[in-house]
Amino acid sequence: MTKVVIIGAGGVGGVVTHKCAQLPTVFTDIVLASRTLSKCDAIAEQVLKNYEVKISTAQVDADNVPELTQFLIQERPKLVINVALPYQDLTIMDACLAAGVHYMDTANYEPEDTAKFEYKWQWAYQEKFEKAGLMALLGSGFDPGATNVFTAYLAKHYFDEIQQLDIIDVNGGDHGHPFATNFNPEINIREVTAECRHWENGDFVETEAMSKKASFECPEAVGTYNIYRMYHEELESLTKHFPTIKKAQFWMSFSENYLNHLRVLEGIGMTSIEPVMHNGQEIIPLQFLKSILPEPASLGPRTVGRTCIGCIVKGVKDGKEVTQYIYNICDHQACYAEVQSQAISYTTGVPAMIGAKLMLEDKWMKPGVWNIEQMDPDPFMDDMNQYGLPWTVIELTQDKIL
Repeated sequence: MTKVVIIGAGGVGGVVTHKCAQLPTVFTDIVLASRTLSKCDAIAEQVLKNYEVKISTAQVDADNVPELTQFLIQERPKLVINVALPYQDLTIMDACLAAGVHYMDTANYEPEDTAKFEYKWQWAYQEKFEKAGLMALLGSGFDPGATNVFTAYLAKHYFDEIQQLDIIDVNGGDHGHPFATNFNPEINIREVTAECRHWENGDFVETEAMSKKASFECPEAVGTYNIYRMYHEELESLTKHFPTIKKAQFWMSFSENYLNHLRVLEGIGMTSIEPVMHNGQEIIPLQFLKSILPEPASLGPRTVGRTCIGCIVKGVKDGKEVTQYIYNICDHQACYAEVQSQAISYTTGVPAMIGAKLMLEDKWMKPGVWNIEQMDPDPFMDDMNQYGLPWTVIELTQDKIL
């Protein structure tokens, strides 16, 4: 028996649970846990209906280390798949250490009271996990996750040295709402409004959030979109593990409608994470905003269009300069037909399942704390093609580095 505990029952948690249930010979026993049991039960009902696979559900507080530790000791899984909030990464890692369970997540830890995206807190657990004989796999989503593996795959098979990296995340989907976010609103807005950092000549350079804009034409008729430079955590780990990179940037597409709404919300203080008093009660404006925005998990039925996420990498092969573009295109409605989710959750949830699968199969298994690009990229890339995220590599004949 290979048991996994999935913590988090949002949009991504739903996808991970569906995809794990599709592989009953690998994931022989699945427990879905969350603070809100009703969300877990709803996903369990979908899984039972779709695959005739019965999973267990449980209510657990991922902020409470003793409670979570006791829960893991009771369940005795081989692996915890953490798709809860990034604020909870460290408490879940602590519980995994105490219970003797392997760990993986899709996004790096950030403090709840500071919009600061860094790996230092999780990298500090390296010795603890190594001594315990346990593995912690960081960032097995899409970005971070698949984009890190894309970079490692190109470095292994297409380059002698990689020098420039642009990660480009385009969502060509339309959900029909005046304003909504495709993943957790609190995390999404914190990321978008944070100071931009990009890597250049051996250090991070800070600029204002989304102060650099470019137009990008996606392949396969997905369309042409405005993309904006912003900071994303995979830049930190990729520039560390591929030290030949001289310049690295992350770009994401946003519509003018989204940006106009965001500017207004930011201007009136609704994106703030500083507590304010309201009717004698302390509230955080961004958390209140999250509570009145549409749930990302509810967007699946109404979202149409495609995503296009990938990496443009420039470097040297056999003494010549080469530029390669590796990408995946995902259709929102196709994702909904398969797992009742829009493509943003799908593109995060499928790589989480694949990372977990490779750990359980011992293809990726070594004690310590590891970013996903430190693993052999080949089995992950094979599984992306097999389990719903096919990828393409094309050589760019002209310089499209942004």
